[in-house]
Amino acid sequence: MDEVLTTMAVFWALMLLTYFLMQNGLSIFNDVAKSMGMFMLEKALGPAIDLVEGRPGSASKAWFMQGLLWLLAASTLTFEGLWLMHEPAALHSLSAWGYNPTSDSLLYAGNYAVLYGGIGMLLIGAGLHILPRLARTELASEKNAVLVSFLWTLSVMVLVIGAHDSVILGVNIIFLGTAMHVLAFSAVVINQLLTVSKRQGALAIPGWLIIFGLLADPVATAATFISGSIETGVGQWLLGHMVGGTFFFASAAGVALYAASSATGNPLWSKSLAAAVLVGSMATINPMGEIDGRMAADMLGLSLGDFQFTTEDNLVAAFLMALATIPIMALAANVLITLRGGDAFVENPDSAGTAELNLGASMLLPLAIGSMFIQSDAFAASPELSGLAPSLMLIGIWLVFVPISLGAALHLFPAVTGRHLLSRNRARWAFWMMGGGAFLGLTVTMMADMIDMALIEATVGDPSSLAGELRVVGAVLFYGTVVGAVLHTLNAVSGLFRGTRVDSERETSSSLSPESYSLASPTSVRRILASGANLETTVVPVGESDDAGSATEL
Repeated sequence: MDEVLTTMAVFWALMLLTYFLMQNGLSIFNDVAKSMGMFMLEKALGPAIDLVEGRPGSASKAWFMQGLLWLLAASTLTFEGLWLMHEPAALHSLSAWGYNPTSDSLLYAGNYAVLYGGIGMLLIGAGLHILPRLARTELASEKNAVLVSFLWTLSVMVLVIGAHDSVILGVNIIFLGTAMHVLAFSAVVINQLLTVSKRQGALAIPGWLIIFGLLADPVATAATFISGSIETGVGQWLLGHMVGGTFFFASAAGVALYAASSATGNPLWSKSLAAAVLVGSMATINPMGEIDGRMAADMLGLSLGDFQFTTEDNLVAAFLMALATIPIMALAANVLITLRGGDAFVENPDSAGTAELNLGASMLLPLAIGSMFIQSDAFAASPELSGLAPSLMLIGIWLVFVPISLGAALHLFPAVTGRHLLSRNRARWAFWMMGGGAFLGLTVTMMADMIDMALIEATVGDPSSLAGELRVVGAVLFYGTVVGAVLHTLNAVSGLFRGTRVDSERETSSSLSPESYSLASPTSVRRILASGANLETTVVPVGESDDAGSATEL
């Protein structure tokens, strides 16, 4: 039976149904559903809802600050995991406290921390700010979003603990963390749906990417259960990549497109490419991620199924992963050209996060192509490149998703908090430390993986000393990422209290075309259209005179 095609068909049908309901509502139950949703978000929580503030921007601020703290924790866990790959007994002294970490457990915990704690919280925080702006309304419940951020943090903390020891006192810790995560995620989805339901006009494509990224996560899980493939290795692998391609990729795409346009003041270079990203993220399988479904199985409390692809599954999965290069290329091109404006890249020193967005978009396509080859090789009976998969996954996380989510958060920080980051110089140093440490450290670690793979293929039993030395160098270089995370976190926390106040909000075009174009001199229609104008844009002639000037009287 073709599990991949069946599951994807169910997913596509459910997403079309979701879009239909969002556009047409629930008929006579529409007002009842909205009232019940608002009741669940605020009044049903009782006195707890009064413990947090509900000022505009407070929700995004809470998610941003906790996301930055989780990036710091995730980089520390990943660094320790990389170090223990060379020296397994480096943290042996912690056994006196009952803590016996291994390289695998630390890296696994680091993945939970960075995916759901760092990237997830930064993307949701950005979405809580962006979506109401694109919908021209206010967030349905700022208070609930602030309160739910702490529940989300608690769920990530439980997942990190479960990554070290999945069963404590007979309780499945990872499944418990998943239950808490589902509760927090449901509140975020309801909050955003109520916000979109109050939209004043058509929603721009970045907004659709954000809302579909949220909705596709539970829809993908439901599709896997409906198709009956959830207990198989193929279904678990597919679920992991469906969530990665929707919640992480689609949300990151929407946030990146908005931030790139807002940071530079340039309209989106191509709305057609943005639409291709929206459709492609839902219709294809994103190749970036694990080569098995371990994380999906653990979060659902299931045992990892046998990873055996049939010929039909292999063909469908490989085709849909190859097709995913279209939305990936569309996103990378749209973000990069929007950041650069016309023919040259103009640096905007007043906009933090632009460098991170540029890095994430630049690394997106090459890492996606590399991941596609690794995933295709994993389908074989005897894969040859599986040893590179963990390192390539870490590179994708720390050089694509972290820069995009972090860059958007840094750019939106002044609009959310009312203050700028404390130091532009510190932000610049943090970018180079974080990006350079991740790139160099994980690249050197991948070189060590290649040496180990060559020795295994040559049936050499003794480990190579060169591989061990490279792992040490890779871990030391990756420590720069930890330092960069510290600098970013301190810069944001200090900016909350001592940053320069935002005197007046700068008008930016975001993803919408300019309403007017000032024509001061003869120009071509091509140049006007290149500036983001469309057929509805009003061209306003600005008067000028060729008469000679005269001295100004004082």
